[in-house]
Amino acid sequence: MPSRRDASEVLDRDFLEARCKVLELAATLDRIDRAPAHQGDGPDARLGQLRRAIDALAEPGPGRAETIQRIFSLDYDPAWRRNLEVPRSR
Repeated sequence: MPSRRDASEVLDRDFLEARCKVLELAATLDRIDRAPAHQGDGPDARLGQLRRAIDALAEPGPGRAETIQRIFSLDYDPAWRRNLEVPRSR
């Protein structure tokens, strides 16, 4: 079984990539804030998802990845298989 790395080893390996991703997210949010407001049907739900995910990142402890995945996931639909079926031509 592989040994677990300590926090310092994880930071040594992943810090620069994580920093890059945070900066990329900040730049995207800056572009959204500078863009003219969309005149659609109201606030865009995707922006709300991003904000909830950012809030989840700030929470300490493990489990953030699962929480954020759930924010971006659709609710379970028990009829999903029926929705995928393609009508057969005769």
